[in-house]
Amino acid sequence: MEPSRRVKLINLSGIRKMFELVGEDSINLGLGEPDFDTPYHIIEAAKKALDEGFTHYTVNKGIIELRDAISTKLGKENRITANPESIIVTVGASEALHLALQALINEGDEVLIPDPGFVSYDASVKLAGGVSIPVRLKEEDGFRMTPERVLEKITPRTRAIILNSPSNPTGSVMKKKDVKVMAEIADDLGLAIISDEIYEKIIYDEKHYSPARFSENVITINGFSKSYAMTGFRIGYVTSTPNLIEEMLKVHQYVTACASSISQKAALAALEGPQDSINIMVNEFRRRRDLILRRLRSMGISCVKPQGAFYIFPKIKYPENFVADALKKGVVLVPGSACGIYGQDHVRLSYATSYEKIEEAMDRLENIYS
Repeated sequence: MEPSRRVKLINLSGIRKMFELVGEDSINLGLGEPDFDTPYHIIEAAKKALDEGFTHYTVNKGIIELRDAISTKLGKENRITANPESIIVTVGASEALHLALQALINEGDEVLIPDPGFVSYDASVKLAGGVSIPVRLKEEDGFRMTPERVLEKITPRTRAIILNSPSNPTGSVMKKKDVKVMAEIADDLGLAIISDEIYEKIIYDEKHYSPARFSENVITINGFSKSYAMTGFRIGYVTSTPNLIEEMLKVHQYVTACASSISQKAALAALEGPQDSINIMVNEFRRRRDLILRRLRSMGISCVKPQGAFYIFPKIKYPENFVADALKKGVVLVPGSACGIYGQDHVRLSYATSYEKIEEAMDRLENIYS
């Protein structure tokens, strides 16, 4: 049997390939998930849902209690007005991205994506029949997506712009003025912004600003995986204008029907319960960031200081060789080429592992870089 052309256009994730190389004594600096346990009250909510037999389908958009809580959160924290009926609870932020592009993109439409950027953007655009146009993010801009870079790439075929702040893989955070101008560009040119905000709470020296605060031409994607260490629960959400949510709902109905009932109850507990675990996690990530930044710079490696998420994206001579040599020393890294054509001179390191393991990993890397 011959696979479809659109699927043949994409490759397996370069990040996932690295996971297959992890050995028993390896230190994994390629991991894209918090190493913290899911907070206890969230686990208890999932157990309670199971004990109470809450194991059947929910309504397609998700239980109303959770959508109400998400609506409140968006209004209070992001200054986004989102009616619960304009929210779909999804199987992770990944499904939300898929829904947005499937509902928005026609064959041949161009979508501007950050490069270096998250590996799913290019593939998801292609699966929707679109053409991904990389917007080069430069070190001198702190790897931030800027209006100037975006305007250079807009053509009559441009349909949407994907923003990701804080960013995977660079840890960059967009400035308020740039977010606002991006919203103005979308309004002036009739474009859509797809804003991936999954790392919004993991932020250090900056503040997070949602584009939907400044424009209605925005699809906001978020979830619980990173902020609440709930990656395995596969629970996220998407919100936008009512007409576009209606179209996304069609895709959601036929792809997944609904998100896991158990995960929805856990997500509700995450929003309504204590939030102190986030601060604890962010403070520890900051400590690890400072360690890895200091150690890399002491090796003479050029690094932009990450302002959010839990990744650092240093520039490395012969990065493919560096990744291979690191693997021989039992340190798993991700080559920057997995994150786009403009990531080729870099590697991605995740500091979502313990401080002690990072120290050991840096000792091993120092031996091969010296």
